[in-house]
Amino acid sequence: MHILEIILDGFKSYAKRTVITGFDPEFNAITGLNGSGKSNVLDSICFVLGISNLTQVRAQNLNELIYKQGQAGVTKASVTIVFDNSNPELSPHGYEQLSQITVTRQIAIGGRNKYMINGHSAQLQRVQNLFHSVQLNVNNPHFLIMQGRITKVLNMKPIEILGMIEEAAGTRMFETKKRKAIETIEKKETKIVEINRVMDEDISPRLEKLSAQRNQYLEYTTLQTEVETNGRVVQAYDFVQAEENANKMAESQSDDKEQKESLKQQLKDAEKEDTELKKKLTETVSACTRKRPHSHSQRATQPQSHTAPPLTPLAPTHPLTACEEGEGLGQGAQEARGE
Repeated sequence: MHILEIILDGFKSYAKRTVITGFDPEFNAITGLNGSGKSNVLDSICFVLGISNLTQVRAQNLNELIYKQGQAGVTKASVTIVFDNSNPELSPHGYEQLSQITVTRQIAIGGRNKYMINGHSAQLQRVQNLFHSVQLNVNNPHFLIMQGRITKVLNMKPIEILGMIEEAAGTRMFETKKRKAIETIEKKETKIVEINRVMDEDISPRLEKLSAQRNQYLEYTTLQTEVETNGRVVQAYDFVQAEENANKMAESQSDDKEQKESLKQQLKDAEKEDTELKKKLTETVSACTRKRPHSHSQRATQPQSHTAPPLTPLAPTHPLTACEEGEGLGQGAQEARGE
């Protein structure tokens, strides 16, 4: 993978859109007069690769990378690099099917920063992974060797030379990922310890308390159900008892009614009998009244004698006459009414 063209727009000294082409796959050199912008081309490449140390591109902040820091009407700067990706063996992981890869970085006044890969927005980490997979790490201190650093590279210690070789071979990327993975694991373990502590000190006692409350609630609901069931049974029993009592009372009232009717009938019969007795008494009294005047007149015509009649033996008792019988019946009726 190598550069095909660079497009600069508003970056440093390139106020207008500028396209630089004709790059060689093996070796390239940028020549020109002083102040023509040779170093800005190298800075633009580092800018797209995601350099974090802005002093390497001779700037203190991102606004200084915009043409005249935005004071000439240019408020944003963008650099686009088109890479040749025709060789799948040297292409980044995941981009083997593409013949070209376009990477764009754009900044604006105020600190807005944006990366794009093939016209689609991308995160900085994704862009760095793309370049790291082809051994391009712009943040490696040995990636750019400025003037005066040749002697320093020659005087490096073995460990520093090993680091430079690892960086050039692309193994440093995996070491960096390993280190980050270890740091992430340590952070996760710390969080796990903290979570276990919270579980033991706070959550577990609370769960036990909630479990006890749950058991109490279940027991309460069971007892409540039993109480409701027993209450329904008691209500049903009371209803049946009340229904039986009502039936007994109805039967008793029916018997009382029959007895009342019987007493009324007896009273009617007694009144009828009384009426008949009164009628018979009246007839008997009338008959006796008609016979008594004749017996008195006979007694008056007989002469009185001062001599006592001779004693005669007692005659047998004769049956009562009709008048005496009527008088007895009248007295019996009066006594019956009196009682």
